[in-house]
Formats: sequence, C-alpha cells, structure tokens
Amino acid sequence: MTDTPSRPRRFLFGRGSWPETRRIGDVLRTETVGGALLLGAAVLALLWANSPWAPAYQDLGAFAIGPHALHLHLTLAQWAADGLLAIFFFVAGLELKREFVAGDLRDPRRAIMPVAAAVGGMAVPALVYTAINARAAGGALSGWAVPTATDIAFALAVLGVIATHLPAALRTFLLTLAVVDDLLAIVIIAVFYTSSLHLLPLLAALLPLGLFAVLVQRRVRSWWLLLPLAAATWTLVHASGIHATVAGVLLGFMVPVGRRSHGPGPGLAEHFEHRWRPLSAGVAVPVFAFFAAGVSLSGAGGLAATLRDPVTVGVVAGLVLGKCAGVLATTWVVGRATRASLGDGVSWWDVLGLSLLAGIGFTVSLLIGELAFGTGSEKDEHARIGILAGSLIAALLAAAVLRIRNRHYRRICAAEELDSDADGVPDVYQQDSVS
Repeated sequence: MTDTPSRPRRFLFGRGSWPETRRIGDVLRTETVGGALLLGAAVLALLWANSPWAPAYQDLGAFAIGPHALHLHLTLAQWAADGLLAIFFFVAGLELKREFVAGDLRDPRRAIMPVAAAVGGMAVPALVYTAINARAAGGALSGWAVPTATDIAFALAVLGVIATHLPAALRTFLLTLAVVDDLLAIVIIAVFYTSSLHLLPLLAALLPLGLFAVLVQRRVRSWWLLLPLAAATWTLVHASGIHATVAGVLLGFMVPVGRRSHGPGPGLAEHFEHRWRPLSAGVAVPVFAFFAAGVSLSGAGGLAATLRDPVTVGVVAGLVLGKCAGVLATTWVVGRATRASLGDGVSWWDVLGLSLLAGIGFTVSLLIGELAFGTGSEKDEHARIGILAGSLIAALLAAAVLRIRNRHYRRICAAEELDSDADGVPDVYQQDSVS
C-alpha cells in the first residue's frame, strides 16, 4: 500500500523571495520619507488656510500660468493636480508592471489576494458612501468614489513609524494593494469623471506614446528623446478632456521590465523607478497635498455642521469602516476559496491592522473630490474635511492594533534576518529555496 503524496500547503502572506523582500524594503524607505514630507505639506496648508493670511494661500493656488493653447493656461493648483500627479502615476504604473512581470506577484496564486483585496477595498467604501448619501440633495452621490483609494505615501509612512518589524509579505501586500487601487481609481476617473471627450487630441496622443514605447522597448534612456515625447503625450491627453494623470499610467506601462539579453545592470523599469520615485514622493505628491489640503475649518455653518453633512459622514465612514471591512472580508474569502492558511507568525490581527491602515486616503481621494464636486465648492470642502478626518481616525486605529503586534513582528524579523554564513542573504530564504 503506497502513501498518497500530500498536497503542499498554501499560505496567505507566505514569505517571498529575498530579492523581492530587499526591493520592497528600499521602496518603503523612500515612501516613508515621502510620507513625512506629505504630512508636513498638508499641515502647513491647513495652518495657512486657517490663519489671518488665508487669502494669500488662496491667491497662490489660483495664480494661473502657461500658454492658452491646448488648455494649458492652468492655476498652480491645477498644475499640481494634473501635472505633478502624472509623475506619481507614472511611478505607480512602473511599480505595478514590475511587480507582476518580474516580482513575486508574477505567480497568480500570490497576485490574486492583493488584487482582490484592492477591489473589495474599493467596492465596499463606495457602497457605504452611497448608502449614506442615497437621499442627499445637491449632487452628493457624485462623490461615491472619494473614499475608495489608499494613499501609498501616507499609509507606508504610518507603517514605518508604528510597525517597523512587520513581516515583508504583509508590507508587500499593503504596497501592492495601494498601487492597484490607485490605478483602479485612475480608471474610475477616466470613465466616470470625464465630462467631455475630444477624440482628435486623444488619437493624436497615440503618436508620441507609440514613439515613446518604441524607444523604451529598444532600451533607449536618453532623456532628451523620451521627455519631450512624454510631455507631448501628457499635453494631448489633457487636451482630450481625460484627466492628464492617465497619461502617466500609460507611459509607465510602456516601459519594459527585463534587461536586454539578460545583460548586467537593472532593467529599464527599475532604472526609471529609481530615478523618478524620489521626485514623486519628495516633490510631486507633497506639492499637490499643499495645494489640495488647505481647507478652511470655519466654513458655512461651522465645523460642527460640516461634520454632520452626509458628504463628510459618507467619506469618513467609507474610509474607516468601508475600507477595513472590504479589505478584511475579501482577504478572508480568498483564503477560504483557496484553502490557504496564514503564513508562519501571521495573525488575523495583522490583517485587521493593515485593513485599517488602507483607510488612509489622501492624494487620490482629494483629486476625486475636486473632480466630483468642483474645486473650491462647498461639497468639495466638506469632502476634504472628511478625507482628513477619516484618514486620521484610520491611522490612529491602525496604530492601536499594530503597535500591540510590533513586539511579535520584532521576533519574526530577527529570525528572518539571521545570516549564519554572512553571505548577505538571510538563511531562512536559502532554506525556502532549497526546500
């Protein structure tokens, strides 16, 4: 009688490869610094907007510059939202493509969980907001997508402070989830928040985009060739009526991940990511936050009336309750459907903490609020207050959960980083590859 070979166990949040773990660590360090700059810019904007010098802040954001051709005579706030955020989404496109082509998520069994969690973490907040604003007047329902996106920089910055020893698989999960739902948010913006579409400039954008794709596929790195083509693509997409940040995602997807003929050095996507991520995290996103977060807390009816408004309540509930419920429930369903167990040392308390952390919505949420309600409108102001309040509550709740687990994370991290033969690769990863 022969024994039936046992089926290998599958794990949620199982340990990934050492190169991917090291790369994610580098990304998190950059995003943590960017998150600190983002927080500083948001606080500065709030203080200035609620100071006696508030008119100067409003005038600065409303200062227009640029040629009138192709609708490029924009305010500084619009340049930050349409132009600088395109850099942010270019990096997000590079990150997502690299993760699915060359990272651990090229394995569909690993990819399904963060992608499904991102979808659930967008659908449930939208439903929560819609339920609260179903009977609200004044076009409140148009803001249904505001609480759907997780802010990468803010979430990772909070994670870097409160849970320094979180297992790498969980950090990868949060990073991938945030990138996926930001890119899904761009799809929502393109489909639901494009008021008018001009086909001629949109079709014309295919020419510089195609030339950019041909050059990068040939591994051309010359900025004097690529940058004008990227700028032309952005300009024509902007003129078409589609939000210009879509151009950033398209350009990012064009960049190849692999090296030419498996030669030495990083691939082109990794090269661009190293070049542009510091600019995205350190300049583009903080400048956008500076112009977008400056909301007056003494608006019509006062802060108490604003907090009772269905738009504000819907955004807060969507970020705090909807995000947590969506991410946590979807992860549990994926685990049940695949009959997978949690990885060694990982608890559902960890997943709860990450689900709460996913409720930190800022950059893309502010952008969607402006598109849904109109920049500077009363409902846009209420949405911004809801985003700030909901993100703060989500961060505090996540901190309460994850700080309790941090001592446990430290023990896990110490075991993973043990390198008895001093070859630079923790032994636990070598054991995994051998087994």
